[in-house]
Amino acid sequence: MARTKQATSDKGLGLGLLFGLLAAGGALGMVAAPGGLTAAWGFAAAMIVGVILIVAIHSYA
Repeated sequence: MARTKQATSDKGLGLGLLFGLLAAGGALGMVAAPGGLTAAWGFAAAMIVGVILIVAIHSYA
């Protein structure tokens, strides 16, 4: 009888790294921004991408 192998994927790791870098970019934009409104958009981007990062890691775990 033939046995089947289950293939594993590294999508969770890759997506985690991608969205982690995007969140770090948003946080960097928040720190480096000269105005309050631009810093607020950087913070919002970092938070949204951070949430997507957690969802992506848990989806492929």
